This record gives sequence, structure tokens and C-alpha cells, in this order.
Amino acid sequence: MAQLHNRISRKELKEKILLDPTPRTTISFYCYFKIHEPEIFRNQLYKDFASLEVLGRVYLAGEGINAQISVPTKNMEGLKAYLNTYEPLQNIRLNIAVDDDGKSFYVLDVKLRKKIVADGIEDESFDISQKGKYVNAREFNELTNLPETVVIDMRNHYEFEVGHFENALEVPSDTFREQLPMAVDMMKGYKEKNIIMYCTGGIRCEKASAFMKHHGFKNVFHLEGGIINYVNQVKEQNLPNKFHGKNFVFDQRLGERVTEEIISTCHQCGQPADTHVNCKNDACHLLFIQCDSCREKMEGTCSPECFDFIHLPAEEQKKRRAGIDKGRNVFNKSKALKISKIPQP
Repeated sequence: MAQLHNRISRKELKEKILLDPTPRTTISFYCYFKIHEPEIFRNQLYKDFASLEVLGRVYLAGEGINAQISVPTKNMEGLKAYLNTYEPLQNIRLNIAVDDDGKSFYVLDVKLRKKIVADGIEDESFDISQKGKYVNAREFNELTNLPETVVIDMRNHYEFEVGHFENALEVPSDTFREQLPMAVDMMKGYKEKNIIMYCTGGIRCEKASAFMKHHGFKNVFHLEGGIINYVNQVKEQNLPNKFHGKNFVFDQRLGERVTEEIISTCHQCGQPADTHVNCKNDACHLLFIQCDSCREKMEGTCSPECFDFIHLPAEEQKKRRAGIDKGRNVFNKSKALKISKIPQP
């Protein structure tokens, strides 16, 4: 029977991929379609992806597939041919990473979920197929030049912080499920406006556009393929670029450089910075923005407490970490006091 799960330590796999010179391409794709037997589909997909040397994170649910993966560049055509064997995935758009070193993933995880995007929607009358209209990069630019257009960012606050479109509205939350009703509430007085929603690769804004239409909004659009596809189209067609800063991504890179502008600041010293890091204290692992200077002074930690922790004997660290659930530990206003402010000389 074929192996359906990884059995090698993640540390070993990471070291292996960092040393591997094989050119790899990072891509993402998603598709909302009915999967009647997700577990059977999952097992087959794992075997077939493994045979193509695919690495990355794939979520499957009854509502479809959401994948962020890397594949040996030589196997790209094989991957496309394989996806085309499934009718809903035929000729699916593959978002190719904007700023890619091929080291985005080092293990293959194919996981079953209740939904491919956790949305908190319990209303059975909600229909994802009743989505807004797709707009490409050119159409996005044209629509956003109109005064009656509102642009809504459907990503988390820490994604918005390092990069976003001109004049985009932030829906300030850590979770997509919270953002959906917040977006409806924010736009209550603007039902006649053109509303364009966007996210990283398109999966969240597509569902968000359907949710807005479900609540009576008429002129709803969403950016096809999200920021990744927009940036690629802008480059290919020599269009004006309305995205500024860095595009946050959920893999080892933690960001794709889109423009040289740095629009955010280090959470420790307040100097311009847009590099996300995880606190080196594994009992914390807080995701926050840290400049090179603070990283050197704090050795990659977010606070004096964490700095002291990583200098404890290894056994003592392990003992103190036992039973700690970090959850989704990301920097936000409620955690601002935890971050050590580094005085400037």
C-alpha cells in the first residue's frame, strides 16, 4: 500500500530542500467544487502529488480544494496534465509566485477540513456560486480610477500592514470569519458603489464577494487570482501597478517583494521594516515584524523574557514549553505590550 503521510522528521526535510539544487516553482491554486468523498480524493491526491515530487500544503473539503505548493520546474507540465484529469480542475489558473527561490515548502501535507476557508457561515441558503464578477489587472485599474469604487482588502491585519492596494480599506481582524460580517457592516451605506474585494490568491475574496451579494449588494467584483495574479499581469502587460509594498504569503518566505517601498515599521524600534519573523523562542513563536538591527540585538526574539528563555539550558526550555498551546500567535494590538521596544542610539 502506498504511503499516505510523511514519516521523515520535518527538520531533516527542511535541511534536505535547502541543500537541493533542483529548480522548483512555487504556485497556488484553488477551486470551489463539490467533492463527494473527500477522504478518497485526499488519499489519491497525496499519492499522485508525491509521485510528482510536489511539496506544500493542500486543504480539501466538501466545498473544494485550496493548494499552496512547490513542484520541480521540470514537472510543471506533468502537474498541469494531472490536474486536467479532474473535470473541475481542467485548465485551472495556477498562480506562479512573484518572488520565488524554490524553497517555499519542504514537506507535503494534504489535510481534510470542514471548509477550505474557515468562514463561520451557517446560513444554508448561502451559495458560493453566486459570486461577484471577476476583474483582471487592467479592469481592476480602470474600476479603481472611478470615484464610485470602493476597494476592500479581505486579508488579515498583518498581511495588510506590509503591503496593500492604493486607497484599500482594511477590515481589521485576525480571522476571515470575523471579517465577513464586518465588511457587510462597513458597506451598509454604500450599496450602490462598485465594491472590489481582493486577497492573496483569490480564494477568500471570491467567497467574500458571494457573501456580499448574499446580503443584497449588487455591484460586487473580486480580483481574479488575487494579488499574485495581478502583479504577474501588471509585469506581463506593462500596466501601472497599484499595489505597494510586500505581499505576505503563508510559506517559508513569509513575503513576496512587489515594490521596493517599505510601508510598515519594525515592531520593536519603529524604523522602516517589513520582514516578518517568528520569535526564536519556540514557547512563543510570535509572528511579528523585526528589522535587521533588532534581530541582531534580540537574537530573533520578541521580548526580554523570550531572549532570556532561549539562553536557558535546552532541557529547561523543553520542560517550560510542555503543555503550551501557541495557537495563532501573531502580533496585534492586544499583544503590542509584549514586544520589547528597542531604544535607538
